[in-house]
Amino acid sequence: MEEGGGTVSAAVREHLRQLCLQEFPCGAGSWNKSRFLPQTWRTWRELVPREEEAGGPAEETVEDLLGLVCSPQSPWALLEGSSAEDLFLRQLAIRKPQMLKEDFLYSYFRSLQVVDKEVSLVDKDLLKFPKLEELVLSANQIMEIDAFNLPPTLKVLELYGNIITSMKCLCAHPPPGLQHLGLGHNKLLGPLQSMYITSQYWPNLVSLDLGFNDLTDLQGMVASLSTLQRLRLLVLQGNPLALVPYYRGFTIDSLARLCVLDDITVSSSEKHQFQGLRYKADVLAREAQFVVTIGNIRGVLDSSVLDPEPGPQGPFITYSYYVTYDFVEDEEGEGSEYGGVLAEIVKPTPSENEAPEEAPAAPAAPEAEDSAEAESAPSSASQSVELEESGVSGGSLSLPGSLGSAEELAQLRPKIDVRLCPSPGTVLFSTVRKPWADVIPCNYEMQHTIRDLVPLKAFLLAGTTVTIVEEKILSWPVVSPPVDSLSPAKGKGEKEKEKKEKEEKEKEEKDKKGKDEKDKAAKGEKEKKEQKGTKKKRGVSKEFRQDPPILRVLGSGLVVLEPLLAGDPLVSTLCMFGVIRTLESDRLTFLRDSKTKKTKKALEPGKAKNKMPALPGYESDYHPEPLTVEVQIQVNQCRSAEEALRNLVV
Repeated sequence: MEEGGGTVSAAVREHLRQLCLQEFPCGAGSWNKSRFLPQTWRTWRELVPREEEAGGPAEETVEDLLGLVCSPQSPWALLEGSSAEDLFLRQLAIRKPQMLKEDFLYSYFRSLQVVDKEVSLVDKDLLKFPKLEELVLSANQIMEIDAFNLPPTLKVLELYGNIITSMKCLCAHPPPGLQHLGLGHNKLLGPLQSMYITSQYWPNLVSLDLGFNDLTDLQGMVASLSTLQRLRLLVLQGNPLALVPYYRGFTIDSLARLCVLDDITVSSSEKHQFQGLRYKADVLAREAQFVVTIGNIRGVLDSSVLDPEPGPQGPFITYSYYVTYDFVEDEEGEGSEYGGVLAEIVKPTPSENEAPEEAPAAPAAPEAEDSAEAESAPSSASQSVELEESGVSGGSLSLPGSLGSAEELAQLRPKIDVRLCPSPGTVLFSTVRKPWADVIPCNYEMQHTIRDLVPLKAFLLAGTTVTIVEEKILSWPVVSPPVDSLSPAKGKGEKEKEKKEKEEKEKEEKDKKGKDEKDKAAKGEKEKKEQKGTKKKRGVSKEFRQDPPILRVLGSGLVVLEPLLAGDPLVSTLCMFGVIRTLESDRLTFLRDSKTKKTKKALEPGKAKNKMPALPGYESDYHPEPLTVEVQIQVNQCRSAEEALRNLVV
């Protein structure tokens, strides 16, 4: 075979070298030389007395040499995963090493498996294998194949895990008798790929695997596949086109001869349920639908018990908790469709080199008692946020309401916890803010409709990050300034006028001294009370001003979504972030709750051990609940033709 780095022939030659067909215990050598001497020499040797051979090295029998090759404990045994052809060649190299010549090897191989050998070129030396029927070139670096270098006798061609971007190269001169073609886990992209899957190129194809590529045109692909009269096994899962709700039903109804789709046998009931769906190809929406559900949060530390009691002037501290996750952003803007009713959409912050031209004014703060309610409106990227350092999150940050320059923004932004920012190409969604409870019910459900399917596949492969966030807000009572300080400065003429009016008023009061002293005293007391009440109302306001929220990440983790791409309809998991509650915090929480009417039942006999884990004597039995949140992500899949059409009408 010709030399060539990265070629199939070079990889085959290197594989034969590693079999050591000419080295002990294979081949010919001192361990079996008498078996391969010329016939005349062997005849002469048989006449020589055996005493003369006593001093020479002993030779191994064929059975002993075969045992060295076949025994798993032997140092000359084949490596694990070796093929039956490898074992046969080594045995042949022991029995008849003179047969192992190049012509024999070419005609011997009916199957070649060159897997993970960094092959990038299918060279013309493959044509030297006249009986080759199976060629496996998976997990290599092949971008294109010169189809003229493929043996015409091929029946099986596997090219899994390469970087092939188009099937056009294979269609230049396809093997006419090919029955199985495996192109899964490549880079096939674009609607034009369906042009190369027709009976014009593959008339005898029985099995086709195009899984885990970037194919998006289901209708066009199925139309081409319908020309393959012998096709019985098909794999399309892992492609973006397999994420649409009607994928399986439409494919089964369009390919009547199909027996197995995505390694699942096509049943007669499926054919009946989806009958007629193929006629609706033009009206079926090419979009994927997902439903994200977030359940209960458990194991949250009650931070309020660690704060001191607020004074008359504040601050009044409120805590709320919510869950965020990122999801791929649709090209048409997913946030505007829901209007923030079910989720809070946090847009990505500007880059470090960009600063807003003018910071928007801070919105009016709600009252303190309403701060724990749902903040479902979309959050602006310029919203000032403070991050508080904890054992889980990293770094702290306080962003002012406005930034003077891009340099100030660049200095502050690197300290933001990256877990509170969406990854590129995604939108951050948030559940409704809820106050602390032993079990915090999120009751969150959100439907995502995605039309750009290629980024969706990349997102599912990467997964989504789920984060539990604690939001701390400090509220301060707004004190109104005195009335005198609110009046504008008066001129000299106005002061003289006031002085004159005051003198006239005093004169009038002296004229009224004849009135009853008792009525006068009662009237004065009444005026005094009214003035005192007015002063009190003006001095203290019921309105509160709020500081920017302080966010703390309690736990964050990745949820794997690849099973949805592989055909599973649901991913349901309990995200666990470890224990963040402490013995002291639970003790304080219990003591606070025990003072209320609802928690007095906790002191009843038989319940004290469960309700007072942090009190003295129970430290040894203290097992705090870890921080967890229930997450479920489901892809919508139609179970009948009627359901597919019903979703279309809706």
